[in-house]
Amino acid sequence: MCFNARPFLFTEASAVRQRRTSPQFAEPIELEIHDLSHEGRGVGKHQGKTVFVTGALPGETVRAKRTEAHRQYDEAFLLEVLTASPLRIQPQCPHFGQCAGCVLQHLDAAEQIKAKERTLRENFTRIGHVEPETWLPALTGTPFHYRRRGRFSVRHVGKKGRALVGFRELNGKFVADITECHIVAPTIARQLPKLSELVSTLDAADSIPQIEFAAADNIPAFVFRHLNPLSDGDVQKLRDYAAREKVAVYLQPKGIDSVHALAPSDVELYFRVPEFDLKFMFQPLDFIQINGDINARMIRHALDLLEPQPTDRILDLFCGLGNFTLPLARTAATVVGVEGDAPLVDRARQNARLNGLTNTEFAVADLINEHRHAPWANERYDKILLDVSCHPGSLARDAGMLVRDHGFRLTRAGVMDMFPQTAHVESIAVFDR
Repeated sequence: MCFNARPFLFTEASAVRQRRTSPQFAEPIELEIHDLSHEGRGVGKHQGKTVFVTGALPGETVRAKRTEAHRQYDEAFLLEVLTASPLRIQPQCPHFGQCAGCVLQHLDAAEQIKAKERTLRENFTRIGHVEPETWLPALTGTPFHYRRRGRFSVRHVGKKGRALVGFRELNGKFVADITECHIVAPTIARQLPKLSELVSTLDAADSIPQIEFAAADNIPAFVFRHLNPLSDGDVQKLRDYAAREKVAVYLQPKGIDSVHALAPSDVELYFRVPEFDLKFMFQPLDFIQINGDINARMIRHALDLLEPQPTDRILDLFCGLGNFTLPLARTAATVVGVEGDAPLVDRARQNARLNGLTNTEFAVADLINEHRHAPWANERYDKILLDVSCHPGSLARDAGMLVRDHGFRLTRAGVMDMFPQTAHVESIAVFDR
């Protein structure tokens, strides 16, 4: 089982930066858009050459500025929509078109799902040369304020007299100057301007490149990466911020292993999956599914498809901190979780104990390598859950190999909208012998 309507202008600042990077394209071009690429860009042709236009939609006539030339195609950004698609909608976020946090807010949510389903179908056909016997309905949830884990870039700009905190701009070279975000969890979004104000006052403002965030069920958490030691004054400002805003502040002076809680010092982050009466403890940089709502639906969906029985012994590969292992253990006889990240496996064991589950086993193994002689690999399993192939292309490739080389049937597949407003496609597929 693999898991996998207004004309508008892009911001002048973005346009100027793009011109600076590619001065060879002097004049804008006008072209008709006939398709949407897998990255969410409009696809058109100019003088017989394919052009990918960021911000454009199928059915539109646009003015665009080319930024990069390749042998088979050019890249461009949207200057103006001359004839708008009926599918174009007003983006909720005023920073859309500048910030790269999302690229599809101008496309209706239902149409986004259709585009992602087309992407999955095309990848199965073109790369895997397979097709599922049954297409599953798309798994969808709330289209906004869903992201509970991520990273903000930080840049202190002397000319502006303040620090910018947010996602990167579309060109990837600059931090977007944003004051709000409509895809991150509300507890995180409301802190954006406050984080900018806070960093601007720190002595270490120039040496903080990023702030990672995690919206736990009990408290929002922020991890401040700092390249230089913090002054006593900065530490106190961060403590005051944590107390004032009722958030958890962590510091990261070096690598991931250096992350530690500053305030509150005894904080424990967790999220719940109520349907299975499960509580998951995690650390702020742990991998957790980005979208909590879709995660809960995905777990239910996966179990419905896998149909665990009270006599089943199930193998959960890339198990992480037990996201699927523990729900499966509510029904199956035994679930064996395998994961390459040793700290995550420790967390999985702790979560199993926390939830009173005694029918789970865990092993640490880098699953990219060969493990045919490992004890867990030589046991008998009734079913396998494999949480990989997050890209539809790699899922299609793997599906083709499973079907052609290993005697499986691709019985069902469909998309899961884990990342609304982005072009990222998550999917789920069922393979039967």
